[in-house]
Amino acid sequence: MPSITSIHTQDVRFPTSLELDGSDAVNVDPDYSAAYVVIRTDAGDEGHGFVFSCGRGNEIITHAIDSYAALLRGRDIDELIYDLGNASKRLIHDSQLRWLGPEKGVTQMAAGALVSALWDIRARRENKPLWLLLSEMPAEEIVDVVDFTHIRDALNPQQALDILRAGEDGKVARIASLKADGYPAYTTSPGWLGYSDEKLVRLSKEAAADGFSMIKLKVGGDINDDRRRMALARQAVGGLPIAIDANQRWEVSEAIEWVNQLAEFNPYWIEEPTSTDDILGHADIRKGVAPVRVATGEAVASRIVFKQLLQAGSIDVLQLDSTRVGGVNENIAILLLAAKFGVPVCPHAGGVGLCELVQHFSFFDYAAITGTQDNRMIEYVDHLHEHFAEPVRITNGRYAAPQLPGTGAEMLSASRSRWEFPGGAGWAEVGTRAAVTGATLAQAGGAR
Repeated sequence: MPSITSIHTQDVRFPTSLELDGSDAVNVDPDYSAAYVVIRTDAGDEGHGFVFSCGRGNEIITHAIDSYAALLRGRDIDELIYDLGNASKRLIHDSQLRWLGPEKGVTQMAAGALVSALWDIRARRENKPLWLLLSEMPAEEIVDVVDFTHIRDALNPQQALDILRAGEDGKVARIASLKADGYPAYTTSPGWLGYSDEKLVRLSKEAAADGFSMIKLKVGGDINDDRRRMALARQAVGGLPIAIDANQRWEVSEAIEWVNQLAEFNPYWIEEPTSTDDILGHADIRKGVAPVRVATGEAVASRIVFKQLLQAGSIDVLQLDSTRVGGVNENIAILLLAAKFGVPVCPHAGGVGLCELVQHFSFFDYAAITGTQDNRMIEYVDHLHEHFAEPVRITNGRYAAPQLPGTGAEMLSASRSRWEFPGGAGWAEVGTRAAVTGATLAQAGGAR
């Protein structure tokens, strides 16, 4: 039987703080990073996975992946990749490691990196990109990979099966349309808080000309700055939707007041207005800022928290993140929960490699679950795609369908070597100029 012979991790970081790419009111100076893992077998299989972070602490996730990897080394790879439901549970429900979560934070992300690397092997074995593998899998097998623990009061296996069976009608045509026309995208590239007004206006006009469905601006630093920047963006793009994103900056009452002061600019949604864990707070904000939509999800720890956000009527838009939760299996559960409650999914992307990963979930959602692209789009940020084996392709403001077998996680080995932290050649050149190596580039965000 072929078995896992090695699981190798790398701490890969990029100095995005040098240009303040990715900056917002809380994440003021991110250095986009990946806790990266490669699983290899004695049959020649290779599976790639990673977890995104903003720099410092990336080594913590990398070490956590190493801890979980001990549960997989030497195991029969076929047993794992053809029973991915139990493979995931072996990691996420380990009786001792589970104590460190449970099912949240570093441990959940670390386990998810390995789960997704196993999916990468499965998709490569079947010579399909992940979205197509999932879309063509029997509904019963999709249900088998979902962990229904603690969500059965909102979605049980039979209901999930019914959703997937209903999605079989017209699936072949939808797969063909995805291959031909792709999936709608919006862009956050113009909206980083550290960008000048001139850069904001220039990039906003370019995004509109490139056919994106929406642009997004970071807000929450200063209300007068936000009003000025929103006015500039609105003038630049006309009637194109503009979303705003506070990255959990505000208290509940503050969020309501702040968004209402921006209402004249017709924001499409307010993203992460307060703490991700404040389910009832999001519900109050939703009531207080209507008709502005409320969106969240990139920092939601698990399907269980998403369940509660949906049950409480706290969000209008669900933004799953491909690496925040426990890998491919849990993202499938979240897509099914959203479908059950009729809430559109507009995934979080950006970061490093998140666009490459998350596109697969929206393509699968359209092909096999919801059958609609109405009010749905995938975030796009124009950073660091050149480091991946299959960079995302944007055509007329739409994601083109991924074609290579796998999950899209494979980063070029030369990039991983150059930007391995702290000893890679790239970091020798950067020295102490980046935030992660000691530079003070902006005031700390978050708490005030």
